[in-house]
Amino acid sequence: MDQGNTAFILISAALVLLMTPALAFFYGGLVKAKSVVSMMMLSFGSLALIGVLWVIYGYSIAFANYGTDTFYGIDGVIGIDTAYIGLEGLLETPEGAFFPPLAFAAFQATFAIITVALISGSIADRAKFGAWLVFAGIWATVVYFPVASWVFNFTIVDGKIVDGGWIAYNLGAIDFAGGTAVHINAGAAALALALVLGKRIGFAKGVDKPHNVPLVLLGAGLLWFGWFGFNAGSELAADGIASLAFINTIAAPAAAVLGWLVVERVKEGKATSVGAASGAVAGLVAITPACASLTPMWAIVLGLVAGALCAMAIELKFKFGFDDSLDVVGIHLIGGLIGTLFLGFFATDVGLLFSGSFDQLGKQAIAAFTVLIFSFVLSYIIGLIIEKTMGFRIKNEDELAGIDTIVHGEEGYSLQEA
Repeated sequence: MDQGNTAFILISAALVLLMTPALAFFYGGLVKAKSVVSMMMLSFGSLALIGVLWVIYGYSIAFANYGTDTFYGIDGVIGIDTAYIGLEGLLETPEGAFFPPLAFAAFQATFAIITVALISGSIADRAKFGAWLVFAGIWATVVYFPVASWVFNFTIVDGKIVDGGWIAYNLGAIDFAGGTAVHINAGAAALALALVLGKRIGFAKGVDKPHNVPLVLLGAGLLWFGWFGFNAGSELAADGIASLAFINTIAAPAAAVLGWLVVERVKEGKATSVGAASGAVAGLVAITPACASLTPMWAIVLGLVAGALCAMAIELKFKFGFDDSLDVVGIHLIGGLIGTLFLGFFATDVGLLFSGSFDQLGKQAIAAFTVLIFSFVLSYIIGLIIEKTMGFRIKNEDELAGIDTIVHGEEGYSLQEA
């Protein structure tokens, strides 16, 4: 067992886990002061619930060992490996393994947690906490765990994928750290929930201002910090590929900040700090699938493109009339699509620019849009069933009064004297 790589994976897992509280800060600063507790609790609720589900059965779905006597399902598509329920089959480290299987399970658990938490930004100010937890548990089970298996569950021998989920093995799409499984997946679900829950009271451009800009910047900074574990850690080894992913995780979001601010300056006349934070996240989203397959210069190009296009994409909710409260669609869905498709053109060796073939672009497009459609349809159905049964959205009068006190009995900022 390589103790250095084991330490690298465990540290990366801790960095990615930090991203969920960081997201809580980022989202919390963007909403109204009377919604900050509720918004942050959606992230912390995701952390708690998905962390438990991952140990019980999430890993056994996402990383089922296809073709064994303990696997039940369709190889490469969906199923469960009963040997991994409760992580029982991972308690011992096989002889010759580079790292303990539990280290990898811990690392991937943090991916599942942050993916679910990302969705919550589309339903800010108006969702019941209990209904959100029901949605999160069902969505993780029927959407995230299977999609994660399509993308992340594969075996490499002599540098080649020899079996695994259909996106990684059968299709051969490139997704190093989760452009499809995490960002397109969460962005499509966010769009579905925004449609199910409907618009906030008074929804209109420019009405809702972030109540705490420093909180937004703190969250964005911590997200960027944690993202080094997300991207570089996906190599599962402290080597040259991890180093490339690391530098690209600096270059792309830095360029995306510039791209976003240029668009913002041209459109609105001012470059804002919230725009800078959003641009950084857009760049991080876009580089996620591509961080190990682009040179640093192409990572800068990707960042500029993603920052500019995502800055324009957030206006789509006003054009089409869906209330994606915190721009999960504009940043994560669009950013994930940009990063995934960009590889079809500029991925080293196999992109159109290098190979002269559209083959890789076709693979990237199939992967991206399959996950988008799969996630959107199932998310809409799950959300609609919850809304029609237990109710997903709070009452209008409760939204006006303040969701923090109504749902959680707390206030983000108490001005009472001791």
